[in-house]
Amino acid sequence: MPPKKKKADNSAMQELKKDLNAGTPKPVYLFYGEEAFLRDYYLGKLKETILPAGLEDFNLHTAKGKECSIDWIEQAADCLPMMSERTLVVVTDFDLFGQGEKGRDRLMKILSALPDYCTLVFVYDLLACKMDGRSKLLALIKKLGAAVDFQRQDEEQLTGWICRQFKKAGKSIDTRDAGYLVFLCGDLMHSLSSEIGKIASYADHPRVTREDIDAVAAPQVSAVVFKMTDALASKDFDKAAAVLADLLHNRESPVMILSVMGKYFRQLYTARLCLDAGKSKAEYMDLWNMSGGYFMEQQAQRLLDAARRFSLPWCRYAVRRCAEADAAVKSAVRGQDGEALTALLVELASGRRVAV
Repeated sequence: MPPKKKKADNSAMQELKKDLNAGTPKPVYLFYGEEAFLRDYYLGKLKETILPAGLEDFNLHTAKGKECSIDWIEQAADCLPMMSERTLVVVTDFDLFGQGEKGRDRLMKILSALPDYCTLVFVYDLLACKMDGRSKLLALIKKLGAAVDFQRQDEEQLTGWICRQFKKAGKSIDTRDAGYLVFLCGDLMHSLSSEIGKIASYADHPRVTREDIDAVAAPQVSAVVFKMTDALASKDFDKAAAVLADLLHNRESPVMILSVMGKYFRQLYTARLCLDAGKSKAEYMDLWNMSGGYFMEQQAQRLLDAARRFSLPWCRYAVRRCAEADAAVKSAVRGQDGEALTALLVELASGRRVAV
């Protein structure tokens, strides 16, 4: 079971929005986090706020990874603006906190002496942002500006955004179907944005339907495996076997398939425990950090309904067999891992009784 998530602190994001709305960007920002779409969006907004149209080449200074050094940062920050009031320096994938004590001390001196006309943005894209909350350098960045964590959005936030994106494309979509799109294609906005474009172009009517989504959207593997395992729990072995055959035919990783199957049966096992303990659906969703969106509530209800069809010992048995099969698949000879997965599917489909 996943650890309980702490409530996201979005104060830095709110501070950034406030700066942009007022047209008064701070001297330094740190952008990091999984949601690259939002990160790139707000970086674009910073560019619009700071750089006059047509003069970007003169007042925007960028460097990535090994192209960058502390010397380069210092020189770029000192470049005077040309026919503009400000300059923008964007440093991508520079190991800000891995420069050693002397390097970090020098960076702190540079940040403390940034010219009034310069805004410096550190962006983590491909490089993981490994920072110590006790770091003096991080504390200085937060004092002078903001360290913004662009986190994955929850279902409610995403469905609202999806509805707005379809509206821009001249279409509408029900929030329930927007939630289905999140389940099918994942919760990263960059991927969803491309799927929205395809679906909006395909739909020949004003309101997008689930049939339109299924017709052209590229589902993530986890969604397909969830459907397969859900069919298995519903005792629809033919459907489950057909989905597994398609997955293996498309050369999806058996390890990946088993990972999602294992999570499903852990959720099923937890659902059975909650039912036996008289827990509510809301309490079950809270255990798995499920957001309160409509589609996620439907998924939770499907798991609870499926759990009613199995005993607690069987659910425990299924979890154990998935773990054992995972070890077997990882050690199997190439070509035989799919056979091990198929054998597991057949075994679980039998719904065999197990001893307590």
